[in-house]
Amino acid sequence: MPDARQESAKAKQPRLIAGRSRPASDSAHQQSLAQFQNAVQLMQECKFDKARALFEKLTEDGAPELLERSRVYLAVCSRHAKKEGLAFATPEEQYDYAVSLLNTGNYEDARDQFDGLLRNNPDADYAHYGLAVLNSITGQAEECLDHLARAISLNPQNRIQARSDNDFNDMADDPRFTELLYPET
Repeated sequence: MPDARQESAKAKQPRLIAGRSRPASDSAHQQSLAQFQNAVQLMQECKFDKARALFEKLTEDGAPELLERSRVYLAVCSRHAKKEGLAFATPEEQYDYAVSLLNTGNYEDARDQFDGLLRNNPDADYAHYGLAVLNSITGQAEECLDHLARAISLNPQNRIQARSDNDFNDMADDPRFTELLYPET
């Protein structure tokens, strides 16, 4: 009877994970794990191009248990690479894009776009106004007031706009906000 078990064990095929067998050597498996960790670290550091190259390699010849996760992270890196490649003909186009991100709830991406506008033109009143709206929506009252005050100082028409802007509803009870919008009272 022991002979039958031994032959049965020999006849068993290696277990497949994600359609692929486990690498033959433990050192290759450990190397895949280390490469995966490096790729995740690069992704967390926003070095998406470098991370993408590692994830591409892992999807081709990495450890089978890392295959699906590597594909997901590869898609994330590719999406971020496309976002970094955005080019706008005018600051107004970038502002419109930032507002569309804000309206769809992509607050971090919208903030990145507004900040990019201000890096190129620190006196862009519309970018300060956009950041004021974003900060109001996300509950950052101090930052909202700072950017709104700057937007108003650069263009007094922003005061009139803010008075009827529903995006500032959360700020309506703040006396500093009221004073900023109605300084004459």
